Amino acid sequence: MIVVAGEALIDLIGATGGRTLDAVAGGGPYNTARAIARLGLPCQWLGVLSSDGFGRMLEAELIADGVGVDLVQRTELPTTLALAELGEDGSATYRFYVEGTSAPGLQFEPLARGLPSGTIALHVGTLGLVLEPMGTTLERLAEDLDPAAVLMVDPNARPSVIPDLDVWRTRLSRLMRRADIVRASREDLEVLCPGESPESAARWIIGSGPSVVLVTDGADPVLIEVDGIARWVSTPSVKVVDTVAAGDTFGGAFLACLAKQALGRGGLSEPVVVDAVLFALRASAAVCERRGADPPTLADLGGWPSR
Repeated sequence: MIVVAGEALIDLIGATGGRTLDAVAGGGPYNTARAIARLGLPCQWLGVLSSDGFGRMLEAELIADGVGVDLVQRTELPTTLALAELGEDGSATYRFYVEGTSAPGLQFEPLARGLPSGTIALHVGTLGLVLEPMGTTLERLAEDLDPAAVLMVDPNARPSVIPDLDVWRTRLSRLMRRADIVRASREDLEVLCPGESPESAARWIIGSGPSVVLVTDGADPVLIEVDGIARWVSTPSVKVVDTVAAGDTFGGAFLACLAKQALGRGGLSEPVVVDAVLFALRASAAVCERRGADPPTLADLGGWPSR
């Protein structure tokens, strides 16, 4: 089983200058969990849901996709919101409304005994590394993670809601000492390592502890750092509707591909990683052809890689 931990929220999506908004289930870790479950892998989402209508909507979509909700914590606080403004190229700019809302409130005490038996991977990231007490809870979970389990970190930087960038960078540095895989966009690296090239930033991350670094950059090739090798993988052409959940779907599909092959921390070789990246790119391209966070199923992608 894969556990994905972090925020769930409602994306209010509208074109720039538009007067209408669509309420769409979202949040980086929430999208990642749905992406994994739609590919048929056992997955639990760990986070907080409100008792309000949006919270019920978020839970219903998790259940419909087959995501387990046994680890969900409940609150009467209203659901966290994000305003996603879409540009002409389909890219999204987010404004978050988090104060006094559901997502930040994840508590460690109910998780003190650790994650469920059979957890082979933990995925953490996005606002889950920023908002409190959730950030501290997820860091403690990562510290206590079974030594055999894979830890994947997706910074998914949102500078507008990071109160202290130095504190955020320090937390990521601590997590990277345990992490096996880091998936970051070029924009994430610009926040994490200002002034550094993607190649230089990826090498720094590898030096911090992870075995694999994946750097995505929209339609441009993906940079892979693994086994001391830097490699670029081209992305498929796609007619973009919007890019909402593209990175989340990529990360979820990549981790699911590894889990499908029962690959642990010692199995992250270059050929395996490249195959998983190619599969993840297909999944990410598929979600870009749809409006909002709507990850593809395994049938949509024509099955798993043949190797």
